Amino acid sequence: MFDFVRNNKRVMQGLLLVLIVPSFVLVGVESYQDRGDAAAGVATVAGQKVTQQEWEEAQRRQIDQARQMMGPQFDQKMFETPEAKQAILNNLVAERAINAELARSHMTVGDAALARKIGEYQQFRKPDGSFDMEQYKQALAAQGMTPAMFDQRLRRDLTLEQLTGSIQGTAFAPRSVSERLSSISDQEREVQEMLFPVAQYLPQVKVTDAMVKAYYDKNAQLFTIPEQVKAEYVVFDAAAVESQVQVSDAEVSDYYNKNLKSYTTPEQRTASHILINASRDAKPAEQAAAKAKAEAVLLEVRKNPANFAEIAKAQSQDQGSAQAGGDLGVVEKGTFVKPVEDAIYALKEGEVSGVVQSEFGYHIIKLTSLKPAAQKPLEAAKDDIAADLKKQKMSKRYSEMAETFTNMVYEQSESLKPVADKLGLKIQTVDGLTRKPNPQLGEGPFNNEKFLAALFGTDSVKNKRNTEAVEVSPSVLISGRVVEFKPATKRPLLEVDAMIRQRVTLEEASRLAKAAGEQKLAAAKASGDATGFGAPQVVTRTKEPTINTTAAIAVLKADATKLPAYVGVEIPGQGYGVYRINKVSQPANPDVNRRKQEAQQISGLVGQAELFNYVEALKAKAKAKVNVNASQLGAKPEGE
Repeated sequence: MFDFVRNNKRVMQGLLLVLIVPSFVLVGVESYQDRGDAAAGVATVAGQKVTQQEWEEAQRRQIDQARQMMGPQFDQKMFETPEAKQAILNNLVAERAINAELARSHMTVGDAALARKIGEYQQFRKPDGSFDMEQYKQALAAQGMTPAMFDQRLRRDLTLEQLTGSIQGTAFAPRSVSERLSSISDQEREVQEMLFPVAQYLPQVKVTDAMVKAYYDKNAQLFTIPEQVKAEYVVFDAAAVESQVQVSDAEVSDYYNKNLKSYTTPEQRTASHILINASRDAKPAEQAAAKAKAEAVLLEVRKNPANFAEIAKAQSQDQGSAQAGGDLGVVEKGTFVKPVEDAIYALKEGEVSGVVQSEFGYHIIKLTSLKPAAQKPLEAAKDDIAADLKKQKMSKRYSEMAETFTNMVYEQSESLKPVADKLGLKIQTVDGLTRKPNPQLGEGPFNNEKFLAALFGTDSVKNKRNTEAVEVSPSVLISGRVVEFKPATKRPLLEVDAMIRQRVTLEEASRLAKAAGEQKLAAAKASGDATGFGAPQVVTRTKEPTINTTAAIAVLKADATKLPAYVGVEIPGQGYGVYRINKVSQPANPDVNRRKQEAQQISGLVGQAELFNYVEALKAKAKAKVNVNASQLGAKPEGE
C-alpha cells in the first residue's frame, strides 16, 4: 500500500515542490469559479483583484524554480497545460485568502524569532561562526531585495508556517485505522500457481492470408508513415548577439571611475566589551556601585590586556557575549547605542577604552581588529566590469536584433537568406521532421512542438513561406521553411506481412492459453482440487513478489473470505495464470518501525485534509472567485 510512495519518494518530492507548494493550496477551482467579467481581474479575493500580469508572473516564477530544482530533468511542457496553469492561479487565490486572514487576525512573529531564523542560514556565517552582515546584504541585493524586504517576506513565511503547522498538528488518525491499514499492507497470502504459457500453444496456430489481410485493414494506423518535411531553418540566440558586441578599455575605465564605491571595501572593525549592568533609573547608590565595579574591572584589564576575553567571561554581565569572551563581532554604524559606538570608532586596534556609560550600564571596550578601507584596483576589476558591460549591451542588442529577426522572417517570407545575411546567421537543413517531436532527432530547436506546429501550418506547407519567429526556449528564436513535403503513406501489405503474421500468431496463441486457463479455473473452483498447481509461495505487499507482478496484484485484490480461493490472470506477453489461494495470515514478527512510519504518514494525510478544509473556509470567508473560463486558463502568458 505504501510501497509506491516509499520507493518513489524523491520523484514525488520534486514534483510536489514544483507543482503544489504549499501543498494545501492546490484545491479545486470549480467550487468558487465565476464566469464574471475578466476585466475585474483573473480572480478576486477579499475585494482585491488578482491581475493577469500577476498570474503570468507566478507562472514564470514556478517555471524558473522548477528549472533550477530539476536541472536536466526539467520539462517546460508540464507547465503549459490548462491544469498546471489553473493550479498556479489557484495557488494565488489561496495565498491571498490566507494573507487576508493573517492581516485580519494580526498574526505575526516577533523580532527575536525573525533574527534567530536569519541567523540559522549557514551561507551567511563566517568560518568563526559569526554572522556575516555584508555577505547577507550582497546576497539579497543580487536578488533585487533589501534586508527590510527580506524581513517582511520571511516574517510572513514564518507566520504562515506556524499557522499551518498548528492546524496540521491537531490532526490525528485513530490507532485502529492505522493498525488496520498496516495489517492490510503486511497481509501474507499463500498461493499456488499454474501457468498456461503462450509458447505451448504456438504450434497450434495456423495463420492464413485472410487473417493477415484482416489485421492489416483493421489496424491501418500501425502501418502508416506520418507526413514528413525537409526544412531549412535559422536560429537566433545569445550567441548570435555576442559576436556583435564589444566593450572597449575606455568604457571599462569610465564605468570604474563612476562607480568607485562599488570597488571600495569599507573599513571593518571588530570589538569586544565587558558590561556591568546599571539601568538609567537605578538609584544613585546602585549606579555608584556599578561604576566602581566597572572601574575595578578596568584596572584588572589594564594590568592584563591580553586576558581581556578571560576577564569578560568572568566579569561581564552581558549574557549574550560574556561566554564568547565579550565578542561583539563586526561593528556596523547604527548597530550599538551611541556612546558605545562612538567609543568603538575612537579606538585604535588593540586599544581598550575607559569606562563608557550607556542606558544599559558601564562598558569597557576593546577594539580587537581594524581593517582599513581598501580600493580594488582597476586592473583587478577589469574583467568583471567588461563582462557586466557586455551583458548589459547584449541585453539591449538582443531586443533590437530579436525584433529585426521577427519582422524580417515575416515581411520577407519567401526566403530565410535576407535575415541570415542581415544578422549573420547560418541557414541549416534538417530532414524527416514530423508533426510531433521525434526522439531520434535529439533536442535541437527544430525538434520543438511549437516550431513543428508552425512548420506544418497550411501557409508553410502549401506556399513554402517562412514560419513566424517561434520562441522554443528562453531567448532562443527559430524560423523555418518547408523545402520538401511528403504526405502520409501506408506501408504496402507485402512489406509488413511477416510482422503481421508474428503478431497474429502471438494473439491467437494467447487466446488459446486464456481459453485453457479459464477452463481449468472453472474446474478448480467447482472441485477445490489442487492437482497441477505448483509449490506454495507467499505473496505480500511489502516484499518483491516471486510470481509475476500483474498476477501478484490480482492475488492480493482477490476476495479471500472463503478458502481456497481462485483467480485467473492474463499475463502480458507470457500467457495465462491460474492461482489457488490457500491461506491468509499476518507475519509472525511485524516491522514495528515501519508501522510507526505508516501511522505517521496516515496522520500526515489527515493533517493535509484538515488544512485543505481550512483553506477552503478561508476562501469562502474572503469571497474568492475566479473570473476566467477554462479556455483562458489554458492560454499562454504574453511573452512566454
